[in-house]
Amino acid sequence: MTLPVGFVVALDRHTRVIDGGRALLGGFPTRLLRLTPRARCLLTGRTVAVRDAAGALLAGRLLDTGMANPVVHALPPNPDPRYTVVVPVRDRPRQLDRLLGSIERGHPVIVVDDASRRPETVAAVAARHGARLHTLSANAGPAGARNAGLRLVTTPFVVFADSDIVLAPDTVPTLLRHFADPRLAMAVPRITGLPVAATTWIGRYENARSSLDLGAHPAAVRPGSPVSWASTACTVARVDALTDGFDERMRVGEDVDLCWRLIENGWRVRYEPAVQAAHEHRGRLGDWLLRKAVYGTGAHPLAERHPEFIAPAVLAPWSTALVAVLLAQRRWSLPVAAAVAGATALGIARKLDGTGHPHRLALRLTANGVAGALTQASALMTRHWWPLTALGCTVSRRVRRATAVAALADTVLEYRRDGAHLDPVRYGVARRLDDLAYGAGVSFSALKGRSTAALKPRITR
Repeated sequence: MTLPVGFVVALDRHTRVIDGGRALLGGFPTRLLRLTPRARCLLTGRTVAVRDAAGALLAGRLLDTGMANPVVHALPPNPDPRYTVVVPVRDRPRQLDRLLGSIERGHPVIVVDDASRRPETVAAVAARHGARLHTLSANAGPAGARNAGLRLVTTPFVVFADSDIVLAPDTVPTLLRHFADPRLAMAVPRITGLPVAATTWIGRYENARSSLDLGAHPAAVRPGSPVSWASTACTVARVDALTDGFDERMRVGEDVDLCWRLIENGWRVRYEPAVQAAHEHRGRLGDWLLRKAVYGTGAHPLAERHPEFIAPAVLAPWSTALVAVLLAQRRWSLPVAAAVAGATALGIARKLDGTGHPHRLALRLTANGVAGALTQASALMTRHWWPLTALGCTVSRRVRRATAVAALADTVLEYRRDGAHLDPVRYGVARRLDDLAYGAGVSFSALKGRSTAALKPRITR
């Protein structure tokens, strides 16, 4: 399946055109792609428009490597834009009424009542909006409710929308344009927060730092990349790609599992932040902490199904050594770390031999690798492994010092990036509570499953 004529991709912001346009450097993981003379002619500035088989081949290669993203507003309209909206719900009549009011008229809507305690209120809201109601006699969870609705869909596309979502008018039509790519299974928008949740300090933090918000930049959804999973709180999917549906044994993490199974089966999944769906985040501290911990409990079930994807950190041997040396906090730590980084830069420069300024590029890539390794090590200490870190702090001054530096640096860097409408102190407290709750969920799931698979970093070359 090749990309159609008229499909347009633009190089990702991390992709560099080097060596006078003869090569591209970028992707996830980072790689060097040397362009043939024919391929160079297809690259106009930083875009490739598919006009023939050669253009389709290059654009597809750039998408597969994460070096480029579709230019969604330049894509041809979907020739068959028929879709059905499936809404899983359990009670929540107020939120359901708000969502159904935001859905464009003229498309079938299926409301799946997942054994509500007051089913008559859900039925009344569905009837008021002309939605089809399908009632489950026993609570099946999000995965089971979505599957029940999916089995009733007769259109080529399905839109899954949770009851606490509000759809913008252009969200679904824009995401449907992505399906000009015949290998695309699913496209998701950016999930933002509704103002209703921003009345508390936790609500303001969550609106800036929600687990569902995957950032401002388009990306391929792929394990090991900056966007390694996507939420199905709001998503558009190709029905033919969802033959197995969601895993109904999973009460949490079922959306991550679906994404990864689609990718394993050769499909593409896209994240498109040009359009948004608003989500009613939790604004009460207790509810918020519980939800973060519940997210963490999905780690072990995912580790059982996708052991190669679940690692909390992915490090190269050299970056593992560099982090270990710095954590030792000895007089020789900085010189040895510098030597490791220098040797790595020389090795990268040899691989870039033949390009312009290979040593300069190698230094930039090594610096990025060092920053990424330190960021992941910080997350391990303060998030995924915090129970072990807490034990270490009781017996070691070096562990206490490393933990304090990691927590402070993380707070400062993320506060500058998020621009939350919170003072730094409360943002820092919320950030640490976020990590503690999620890490507790991960540790609980690992203990319950009697496995450390979800806690092991992956060392890869």
